[in-house]
Parts: sequence; C-alpha cells; structure tokens
Amino acid sequence: MSDSPILTGADLIRDFVTRLPSRPGVYRMFDEKGDAIYVGKARNLKNRVSNYARGQGHNNRIALMISLTCNMEFVVTASEAEALLLEANLIKKLKPKFNVILRDDKSFPYILIAKDHEFAQLAKHRGARNAKGSYYGPFASAGAVNHAINTLQKAFLLRSCNDSVFANRTRPCLLHQIKRCSAPCVGLIDKPAYDALVAEAEGFLSGKSVEVKAELGRAMEIAAEALAFEDAARIRDRIHALSFVTQTQGINPQGVDEADIFGLAQEGGQYCIQVFFIRSGQNWGTRAYFPKADKSLESSEVLASFLGQFYDDKPIPSQIIVSHEVEEQALMEEAFTTHAGHKVEILVPQRGEKKALIETAVLNAREANGRRMAETSSQAKLLDGVAQVFDLPSAPKRIEVYDNSHIQGAYAVGAMVVAGPEGFIKAQYRKFNMDAQALKGDDFGMMREMLTRRFTRLLKEHGDEQDDEASLNWPDLLLIDGGQGQLSAAKTVMAELGLHDMPLAGVAKGPDRDAGREHFYMEGRASFMLEGRDPVLYYIQRLRDEAHRFAIGSHRARRSRAIGINPLDEIANIGPTRKKALLHAFGSAKAVARANVSDLAAVDGVSATLAQAIFDHFHPEN
Repeated sequence: MSDSPILTGADLIRDFVTRLPSRPGVYRMFDEKGDAIYVGKARNLKNRVSNYARGQGHNNRIALMISLTCNMEFVVTASEAEALLLEANLIKKLKPKFNVILRDDKSFPYILIAKDHEFAQLAKHRGARNAKGSYYGPFASAGAVNHAINTLQKAFLLRSCNDSVFANRTRPCLLHQIKRCSAPCVGLIDKPAYDALVAEAEGFLSGKSVEVKAELGRAMEIAAEALAFEDAARIRDRIHALSFVTQTQGINPQGVDEADIFGLAQEGGQYCIQVFFIRSGQNWGTRAYFPKADKSLESSEVLASFLGQFYDDKPIPSQIIVSHEVEEQALMEEAFTTHAGHKVEILVPQRGEKKALIETAVLNAREANGRRMAETSSQAKLLDGVAQVFDLPSAPKRIEVYDNSHIQGAYAVGAMVVAGPEGFIKAQYRKFNMDAQALKGDDFGMMREMLTRRFTRLLKEHGDEQDDEASLNWPDLLLIDGGQGQLSAAKTVMAELGLHDMPLAGVAKGPDRDAGREHFYMEGRASFMLEGRDPVLYYIQRLRDEAHRFAIGSHRARRSRAIGINPLDEIANIGPTRKKALLHAFGSAKAVARANVSDLAAVDGVSATLAQAIFDHFHPEN
C-alpha cells in the first residue's frame, strides 16, 4: 500500500513503481470506493506498471482507467505462466469494468459412470467431480447429455437409477421392459457380464466406437450361427443405436478426436464467441458466449482473455482451435499445459478440415450475434413501453420484482428478480429467508421486512447517489406482486428510508386470477389495466411469473431441507442416544414438546436439570 493516500492516477502509479520488483506477477487497480477496476499480469511488474506512469500516449480507455486509479495491489508469482492463470482467476472473481468479462459462465454437464457401487451407474453430472467413477464431457447442454444417455441406455443397457431405488427393487422396472436396462437390480445379469457392458460403454465414450461396433458385430454373428436369434436381435438393436449416434451429422469431424473450437464474431461493438465441443470424434454440442469487452479492443485480446477465464475451472482438451491469433499464444499454451497436466496446443488453422470447422463456428457466432442484437432491439422497445406505462423519465435499465411464498406462515421466503436491457440478470437474484411465524403470516409484513433489508443494505453499500457506476445497483422501477395493500407496505418502507422518489407499482392478478386481466396500482393514479394484446403486458407477466417461480423454488428448497430437521437436535446435551430414548418414550418430537418436566425426567438418561432445559426450550414464554 502507498504511504501517500492523497495521490491518484499516474502520480500514484509512479509512487508504486519505485518499490516494485522486476519479477513476474499480477497487479490490481482500485477506484476511490475500493472496487477493482482492472487486473493485469506482467513478466516484469516494474516495467509493465511503469508504462501506466507515463501519463501520455494511451488510448481513451486506458487514460480513463489510470485517472480513476486510487490504489493498487500486487502479487508476485514464480513464473509468467502462473501469473496468467492467476490473472484469469481474479478477473473472473472480481469482474473489473476495464477487463474483458466472461458472462453467462454456467457449469457444463458431464456423463458419469459412477463406480462407488457394485453395479456401475450411468448418470448426468454437474459440479465438482468428487464421486468415484469415469467422467466424459463436457456437453454443451443438459439436452445433449440426456440425448447421449438415452442412446447409451439402448446400446449398453446400463442402469440409471440411484442406489436407493436399486436396493429396493423386487422386479424389473419399465426401463428393462423397453430394453434400456439389463436389470442387475433383480439379478437378470451377473456382475462379470454387467462389467463387460460397462467396459464397452467406456470404450465407446473414449473414442473407440469403431472397435466396439466391430466386436458387437462379431457377437451378433456368433449368436446367429448358434441359432440364438433373440440374442442376435438384441445385439442388432444395440448396433443400430450406436450407428445413430456415430453417423456424420452436422459438424462431426473425421480428423479431430478431441478439441474445443472457438469462433469469434464482432458487430456493432458486441462480441460473440461460439464454442464447439469435440470429444471422441463427435460433436457434443455448442454454446454461444457474449463477453463484455470494450469495442476498442482487438479480437486477439478479447479471445485471449476469454480463454483464460473459460478454462479456469474446466478440463482442457489437447487441442484448442481458434479463429483468430491469440495474444501471447506460446505463454498461454505453457500455462494451459501446466494447468491440465498434459500438452495443450492452440491452433489457428489456415486450410483443410480444421479451417472448415472454424468457418462454421464463426458463421454460427455471427448469426448468434445477429439474433442477440435483434432481441436487444426488441427488449429496448419493450422497456420504452414500460417507461410510458409507468410514467418513467426514460427506459429503465434495472427493474426489480418482489414476491414471497409460504404455507400458512411456514418456511417463508421472499424473492427478488432483476431484469434489464439484456433480459433477466440471474446473477443478481436474491432470496430472503423470513420468520413468517413471528410475522403471523402477514404478507404485508413480509413485504415490509424484505424491502427494508434490501434497501437498508443498498444504502449502506452505495448511498443514495445514482449518477455514477453505483447507479447500476439502484432500480429504476420496483414491481410488487400484489395490489394496493402490498403497494402501501412498500411505500411505507421507502418513506422510512427517505427514498421518496423510488418508482413503485403493484401488479395484482385479475378476477379469478386470469392472466391478461391484471390491475396495476401506482401512487397518485387510479388503478388501471392494459390492453390484452399489449406487448408490455406480456413482458410484465413474464417478470411477475419469473419472480413467482423463483420464490416458489426457494420456498420448496427451504421446506425440503427442514423436513430432515428434528427439533430435539437444537437442544444442548441431547445426542443420538437421548434423542432415541425420548422419541421411544413419547413417540414424536411434538409429544416431547407437550410433556411436563416430571414426565421428561422419568426417561432413562434424562436428568432433572436436562428435563427442565427441554421444557424451557419448547416453552420460552415460561
């Protein structure tokens, strides 16, 4: 940290340069609020950072970044490759506004052949790969995985049920009846034969599809020669299933066994990167990304930063095929090789099949970008309509919608969803766990508590200034799921917090809760409705339905977690043995709660002191 906190911009950077080592590392720039605005890496920290200290010769973007810098932090690394990986990790975590930001970064699904059971299970998997077994992927979508699993079930007859279902089967399930499972749960196949099916499936998923099909062909001929025509027919059906998935369709390259393909397109200041996943010589799906990047950046810079963040938490294939030259390609190959534990090659093909693959990827990126821009244009028109309906000075950049869900006051959850010019902003959704019993099931009280918590925190973190970057966190419109009562509760909270200018609107379902007959409530206006075919009405319905979906989902998740909780677990000095004794004596936790002290003390292992503690826990009013 600098000893001269009053310094900013180039002066501050010059002050830091005098104390920097000539070693590789990562540097971070912070604005006056302490938010990271840029993360960079360097082979030589002293030389790299000194370039910013010149104060001239920079483009507008860099000049603005330097002028906003009020502090810097540095991390020295053992090598430049290590600095590259750390830089990508920090960019992904901090999302500085002057870096290229990978957006919509969702985890990819995999196929898992789980081997923590005597009979391996075929399953779809997301998240950390902690389960014992073999993983194959990534697949671009859950749909691609489901399709692959469906085909693998037909071809290899592996079970997909969980261990609990497997252990409690007494007869074959429907999947066996439709010839998608060999029914090991009821002993219709022994372990050696089942293990052979597992080995065939692993060979197929590992790229040995030709060998697997040839082996099945030989087995079918042997069965036919032995006049075992039913067995031969079953093997024939398995071969047909494999033929369907291995046939050339769309982009299934012949000369590429394992690679990720990245095609970049840029138009109108918006970037799109289309990714194809090639595994075992097959296309396992595609996905389009729209990274946030300054339009002044070169394609090579955008693609290099994107790749670093993309592979921060994903397996890296042996080949990465890209449409544009990547900045510091040799360094990136070195870093990826270290990260993956095997040799990684980055290619920019100039001819042949790989060139054709890249051209297809770029074409898809260009078309996806066009669709995105068209959707953004439509979204802009809808937001203009929202501004007109709710008397806003301009089209809203951030709309927050609030709803809550509970069952007779139990497991109450409030939900906030956020929408803007690019659609729903799911990373900024929030849920609020509430004690609805204390609120006595009061929906208005729940809304007051939810909004109080939300805007008290917002005021604390960003103040009420709405003219700078902090304004992105402030809504331009609040939509409350409910009528005049819910709106009054929201107005009370805003008045108590001094937010008198916050635009508020209540959305009440129509008679018989019919969609299309919603009533809208705003302060100073009579309730009103929109025309049944008004696009703005459909848009508001989508917002409300999304808030309702998120609230219901959060409520159900909370309720499911609570099902396994026993009230006795919350009492000190009640372990498994005493809990078992209490439940055996009274039959249930509710009966324990109704028992008096003397009855509790009569239970084996429960002293008079502990009996009083149990009674006090369930009767705090005493």
